[in-house]
Amino acid sequence: MEPNLVQFKKGVLELCVLAVLARADSYGYDIASQLSEAIGMGEGTIYPLMRRMQKDELVSTYFAESPSGPPRKYYTLTEAGRTSFRMQRNAWEEFAAAVTAVLAPSPVPRATDYPPTPITVHKPTGNKPS
Repeated sequence: MEPNLVQFKKGVLELCVLAVLARADSYGYDIASQLSEAIGMGEGTIYPLMRRMQKDELVSTYFAESPSGPPRKYYTLTEAGRTSFRMQRNAWEEFAAAVTAVLAPSPVPRATDYPPTPITVHKPTGNKPS
């Protein structure tokens, strides 16, 4: 059985887009290409998310000339987007650290981890009480 990576990716997609835009303004295809290469996200999942993020005022847009065709629609983080990115990144780091701790193998106890316990052995002497 393969791990359910689709659900993992859906859970972090907005955070990843915010991270890409925190580095530099970008257009839809470039954002999708970066996330496709990094985490295997499909291009089709980016555009609905970008529309929602714009509606939620996490990003704003502007058009800029492209050297290879018509002007491109660039996305940039708003102040609310930068705040959301910082909060989501902090939450992710805490969550990832907690999951990593849970997934870590249990340490194997060593003999020196426990002090020796004295054992008392009662050996029958063969004498019956009178």
